[in-house]
Amino acid sequence: MATMNISLPQPLKSFVDEQVTGRGYGTSSEYVRELIRKDQDRQRLRAMVLAGAESALGPVADKAYFDGLRALAGLPTD
Repeated sequence: MATMNISLPQPLKSFVDEQVTGRGYGTSSEYVRELIRKDQDRQRLRAMVLAGAESALGPVADKAYFDGLRALAGLPTD
């Protein structure tokens, strides 16, 4: 695992220390890794939303559409 040193002003360091203690992280590194993972997830989700917004419209999601999905899944339709 690579090492990275980060300098923080005292108010931010205090905040990180409070989060580590209050949220059950073993170290400040665990807390920062979790923040980075969440940011990666947020960026992936944003990219998917933008790709969806740029894509062509799909079929209308009406009763017939969902009945067809239920039939494909072998579920009873209403």
